[in-house]
Amino acid sequence: MPIPARRSHRRPFRWRTLAVAVVTALLSALVGAGATASAAPAKPTESKPVYSYADAVRESVWVDTRLDGDDDGKSDRVAVDIVRPREPAAQGRKVPVVMDASPYYSCCGRGNESQKKTYDENGNVIQMPLFYDNYFVPRGYAFVGVDLLGTNRSDGCVDVGGAYDVGSAKAVVDWLNGRAKGYTTRTGTTKAAADWTNGRTGMIGKSYDGTVANGVAATGVEGLETIVPIGAISSWYDYYFQQGAPLYDSGPEWLSDYVESPAARERCAAVQKRLVDEAPRTGDWTGLWQERDYVKDADDVKASVFVVHGMQDLNVRAKHFGQWWDALAKNGVDRKIWLAQTGHVDPFDFRRGDWVKTLHRWFDHELLGYDNGIDREPMADIERAPDRWTTDKVWPPRATDTTALRPGKGDEPGVGTLGLKAASGTEKFTDNPALSETDWAAKIDSPTPDKAGFISRPLAKDLRLSGSSKVTVTATSSTSSAHLSAVLVDLGPATIRDYAGAGEGITTGTDRSCWGPSTGGDSSCYLNTPTATTDVNSTIFSRGWADLGTANNPEHGSPLKPGKPYTLTVQLAASDHVIPKGHRLVLIVAGTDKDLIDPPDTRPTLTVDLGRTAARVPVVGGAPAFAAATSGSATATPKSAAAEGVGPYRLDRPVPGGSTR
Repeated sequence: MPIPARRSHRRPFRWRTLAVAVVTALLSALVGAGATASAAPAKPTESKPVYSYADAVRESVWVDTRLDGDDDGKSDRVAVDIVRPREPAAQGRKVPVVMDASPYYSCCGRGNESQKKTYDENGNVIQMPLFYDNYFVPRGYAFVGVDLLGTNRSDGCVDVGGAYDVGSAKAVVDWLNGRAKGYTTRTGTTKAAADWTNGRTGMIGKSYDGTVANGVAATGVEGLETIVPIGAISSWYDYYFQQGAPLYDSGPEWLSDYVESPAARERCAAVQKRLVDEAPRTGDWTGLWQERDYVKDADDVKASVFVVHGMQDLNVRAKHFGQWWDALAKNGVDRKIWLAQTGHVDPFDFRRGDWVKTLHRWFDHELLGYDNGIDREPMADIERAPDRWTTDKVWPPRATDTTALRPGKGDEPGVGTLGLKAASGTEKFTDNPALSETDWAAKIDSPTPDKAGFISRPLAKDLRLSGSSKVTVTATSSTSSAHLSAVLVDLGPATIRDYAGAGEGITTGTDRSCWGPSTGGDSSCYLNTPTATTDVNSTIFSRGWADLGTANNPEHGSPLKPGKPYTLTVQLAASDHVIPKGHRLVLIVAGTDKDLIDPPDTRPTLTVDLGRTAARVPVVGGAPAFAAATSGSATATPKSAAAEGVGPYRLDRPVPGGSTR
């Protein structure tokens, strides 16, 4: 489908380059005709650290959200802590804003070192977590740290991605653009105006914070020019469930209780009750999930979007960035993407120097309007191996084509083939909740009762998959309930980031690097985070899960009739993976994926109809590329005897942006 043209009102700075080119051409014409024209001054391409961080203004404002989450009859105010350069205001110049709206500033901390806000005796912020204020304030930006409603010093209640979370952050963008009221205290009447800013705002944040940025962008609020969601949720249903299958043993009410201030917990019982009542553990789609689905509102996004995600993120799983990216592309949103081999990790910790440089250029372009060329550079940066990156002009590449791969029976039960030709027959497996995807992959060449595996021929050349896959399965269950897992595996030895380790692909060192000036209470120096790797004989690079009971109605699961076949398409997470020459591509279909989905209430045996089952995968080069890669008589690369593999992944409680592992 062709990508529609951008709506012209979205990007007021996007046309600046064109305007400069037109003016330059006119001047050249005039000079050629004998007119006299003085050379125009060079346009800036990079903001410089010319302002004092030590003398920066530090202040707090409470913005009227016009919401009443705690139902006390008063409009809730959201707390906003600000660090901004002093000199521009004195010179009568207005500055843009970098903003991180978070529920974590007091409960849990931000970043790899779990920093929290600290305050002086007047209630003004001393330590602002993360490096954003240290780095960007000297370069002419204000940094704004927003405590979402129900957290830290804000009124109201946390509603986990709903109208209060998103509305409180949106209200701050409105205040920065003169459309909302702000006050100098939480309860007072003295107004505070954002007369020091031009209103141009960029939101950034990892996980919950980036999720709020997605939600605010989906409102289409004016003044939000760009967002940088890092490991962010695009639909809250898909954080807790996938296609009816529960991913965790708790719902959003636990997270709300975890991040709320003690006072909010006392006053927000009604909101908590709704989070329980309207998020049933059945996995049914409800109005609560509809409200928290930002993908459906991608056509309202006016801001540009710079997506960053770990392709092995098993907290905020890679399905989130894939469906968000596809929706943004469909609606012509300006966008850029970084995809890492990590789990739930910030780019400041997996590619620090390049990240700071790139983010700096992105904000200079999007918020200051500098023509620095970043919009003409490759759209995508992809980590191919630990610390080895490649780029793509567009993502997925234009040569990508959905290719149907068909499972077939092999010489042994559960060890089948994978190719372009349709096959017939059946395979059986019995759900074993004690086993995980890594257990299945480790025994892919052997018959086991817990999975059905389908293996391609050894590749004669590299094969690249780029984008989102899906697997359509027709299966018959022996019981009234069944969960399905479908995973794609690169079978062959490799060194990868240890995404299931404690650091999810990084380790925390003892030396520090500094990113801007510091004060006595706010250091810009952070512990360095070297790469953590492990040697493996197989790499699981895309996953998906579903409750077979949603086959007839995706929004409502029903008991299965034993012996009756059901057809369901499992949506797999987006990825970008190159399967090297000599390796094999594997599709595994199984039941409960230990630690990644909860088991059903029975232990079914499932019979898969191979003639009505297929994986549709995004192959760069399409079916001809797959055919070429699997032709001939290539030899499979031997296993590595020294490979330790990937350990079990365990997230005890679902906390986007933080881990309770």
